[in-house]
Amino acid sequence: MNIAQSVERAAHWFAEQPAIIAEGATISYRELNADASRLANALRAHGVQRGDRVALYLPNIAAFAVCYLGTLKVGAIAVSINAIFKSDEVKHILTDSGASVLFTVGDLLAHVPRRECPALTHVVVCEGEAQGNPVLDDWLSRASSDGRAVDLDRDELAVLLYTSGTTGSPKGAALSHGNVVFNSYASAHHMGMRPTDRALLFLPLFHVFGQNAIMNAAFVAGTSLVLHRRFVPDLILASIARERVTMFFAVPTIFINLLNGDLTRADLASIRYEFSAAATMPQEISRRWTERFRRPVFEGYGLTECSPFAAYNHDFRHKVGTVGTAVENVEIKILDEGDREVPRGAWGEICIQGPGVMKGYWGKPEETARAIRGGWLHSGDIGTMDDEGYVSIVDRVKDMINVSGFKVWPAEVEQALYRHPAVREVAVYGVSDPVKGEAVRAAIVLREGTAATAEEIIGFCRNHMAVYKAPGSVEFVTEFPKSATGKILKRILRADQ
Repeated sequence: MNIAQSVERAAHWFAEQPAIIAEGATISYRELNADASRLANALRAHGVQRGDRVALYLPNIAAFAVCYLGTLKVGAIAVSINAIFKSDEVKHILTDSGASVLFTVGDLLAHVPRRECPALTHVVVCEGEAQGNPVLDDWLSRASSDGRAVDLDRDELAVLLYTSGTTGSPKGAALSHGNVVFNSYASAHHMGMRPTDRALLFLPLFHVFGQNAIMNAAFVAGTSLVLHRRFVPDLILASIARERVTMFFAVPTIFINLLNGDLTRADLASIRYEFSAAATMPQEISRRWTERFRRPVFEGYGLTECSPFAAYNHDFRHKVGTVGTAVENVEIKILDEGDREVPRGAWGEICIQGPGVMKGYWGKPEETARAIRGGWLHSGDIGTMDDEGYVSIVDRVKDMINVSGFKVWPAEVEQALYRHPAVREVAVYGVSDPVKGEAVRAAIVLREGTAATAEEIIGFCRNHMAVYKAPGSVEFVTEFPKSATGKILKRILRADQ
């Protein structure tokens, strides 16, 4: 088994089909597979062996797929590094993983502390000024396109995807070839990907959502990827019309952005399917999108540690306000603090078992043992399951606000605030309070052309929920700090208080 075998198969059956369309260039599956084989042979020639770590510190460019697949073909482990990370963060991942090769671009070389990473023997530049380093095109031009991906055991490690949550240094979720191959097939199956589809990908390839649930799933299905470096609304809308995109993947903040923009002149007629994940989709946003386009935004749930696809809403009946039921071959249970299953409808921690669950955290057995207990991956998310097996996310365990002993889940307050006509985007979080222990605070971005006061917002919440859940204070902001995938970074909001 090898993740890269999906592209070898696509190169046989869909040889001239576009694999990647990016920045005016088209790469067929035949060309992508040939370049990946060239890179595998180049890596071998430079001493890379099975099990070695190869780091990818790259933006969303076609070279990412070539470097990723070439690394896997030779049996090495692909280490993804967030393309917005700076020197200290890059150093941590390079030294923690022990990567011997790094692929990057000229603009990011300044953040590669090579002298402080003794295991790093090769830095290869994929675009931009090489600054004395070898360049990817030279490596490819000197290598043969012959050869196939090495056949590995399904439990052999394939990738390290670093995740840190809200605290601590990033830790590498170690995913096997079996983990990723399962996830790719499950994603392609549930989402209904076809060789005739064109899937838009502007979410970061260094993140598990873009890498596995979109890129690898598309390669399994023989789907064409329309690749963008990032989400720029005008460019994305033009690309959808020009390339006749059929599948649109985003996070909730992107759907919010588009609904609050001008879509009257956008040509979205080619799109047949929308999908959202990585954060909870506000029900009001889902409702508005469905009313406008007459189709639901399908939703998924998972986390890096399970490759990530665990639940899908849904093959047969879409249920608003949920993330659906467990995907094929996966089990989900809601467990209490003693790891006992709770009754249907009761709150507890969402726990996952199945072929997508990681092997563990790289070099961190104690943290692995805390995350995977009794064979179940503990997600850190609080949720419920109804009588039909549909899972609803309540919130992250760590985001719960304790107001005088009462539990307040930010997501519930946010859902209510999205119904206010002036609210474009909202983040609710806890702040220290000398009397109550914690108090509820809301940060709000208003819709263009609207106005609201803190008193109005607080009163609106008190009219729609128990008084103790309503914000005690409201801050109006022009924008939120966000991660590369569009998640609002509440830890930064808290730190600024």
